[in-house]
Amino acid sequence: MARLLYFDCFSGISGDMVLGAMLDAGLPLDELRRALGSLAIEGRALTAERVLRAHVSATKFRLVEPAASDRPHDHDQAHDHAHDHDHTHDHHHDHDHAPHAHAHRTLPEIYALIDGSSLSVAGRKKARALFERLAEAEAAIHQMPIEQVHLHEVGELDSIVDIVGAVFGFEWFGADRVIVSPLNVGSGMVRSAHGVFPVPAPATLKLVGDAPIYSSGVAAELVTPTGALLATGYAERFGAIPPMHLERIGYGAGDREFPDRPNVLRLLVGRSADTHTSGDRVLVIECEIDDMNPQLFGLVMEPLYAAGAWEVFYTPIQMKKNRPGTLMTIIGPPDRREALATVVFRETTTIGLRYTDMDRECLTRAIETVETRVGPVRIKVARRQGTVMNATPEFEDCARAAAAHGIPVKEVQAMAIGVWRAKARSC
Repeated sequence: MARLLYFDCFSGISGDMVLGAMLDAGLPLDELRRALGSLAIEGRALTAERVLRAHVSATKFRLVEPAASDRPHDHDQAHDHAHDHDHTHDHHHDHDHAPHAHAHRTLPEIYALIDGSSLSVAGRKKARALFERLAEAEAAIHQMPIEQVHLHEVGELDSIVDIVGAVFGFEWFGADRVIVSPLNVGSGMVRSAHGVFPVPAPATLKLVGDAPIYSSGVAAELVTPTGALLATGYAERFGAIPPMHLERIGYGAGDREFPDRPNVLRLLVGRSADTHTSGDRVLVIECEIDDMNPQLFGLVMEPLYAAGAWEVFYTPIQMKKNRPGTLMTIIGPPDRREALATVVFRETTTIGLRYTDMDRECLTRAIETVETRVGPVRIKVARRQGTVMNATPEFEDCARAAAAHGIPVKEVQAMAIGVWRAKARSC
């Protein structure tokens, strides 16, 4: 049965709420710190504290200045580090970050920060693709080339931490499927770096795309650009809670108290209850190309991942008239067909493609950490009906430990799997 994450956005979604919900559902804060440790956090602290929102216990995630950690924080979920922190109605935001936290970064600057993180190779690729989507949204709104875009509020370090941290969280949970409820976007007006706009802000609307949205009437910005980016960047589909066997529940807190509802994002973690529901079908898109500069194939992958693809791969083939060609194969959620097809037609020279829906069966995956004599190593454990089928050490962890201790990577791999097996036998 597939590992399933369901995000219930009845009070909206923001980047820090996603991380709060993941931490509340079991993501270890120390593991998150390790993943972000080299992200140029510059002495700031990652904190997770228990709070109450309308009598519901939740976790509040923050990136704070050590000198300011003893002072009260009254951030608002609604800014999500995404706006100038001042609504035109009474719900203003108080900020307590140092001035350098508000740097406006270009894509290459953000890519450099991501590459300095401890994310896996796939995780860094996903984070880069997410920020490229942000830049594309800004470029479309302001009618300017993407290379000239400076990401304002979402280019600040705290928002970068939210996005990169969430990418790590999705990897840590080993999510096979992510489903998100319709998005409660709020209402009212919001002041951004570009002026005063109605909620949802233009960048949020651009990132939401065709995802279902509604407003419950709350006069606040409930879905932020960062929240919209993560929801649409990972959701297989949007809808009600699917059939699932619950394993964990997490609540990620916003800062504001609402009088009629808990200001939290609810995360349900479990296993799919039916491996043959429509949600377990995948979309496969294919096309053959024999007239495109091969250098372009590598560039096509990132916008495809940003549009929702799970896998993109190329196969060399022989085409008509004995011309060498390439078979492009894209795998993703069925409801992203239009978005993925648009990318293919826009970025390649093909004039046609094929698509089909297929059933799939996935092993349930989880990340377990073992302590070896050369440091912690994560193990990806895959199970079928409770039986372990595979247990594989994360290569990046092994490579890092091997380099630090001057030993072969294969020795660290063997050491890690030996510790994991001994631990499994003792349980």
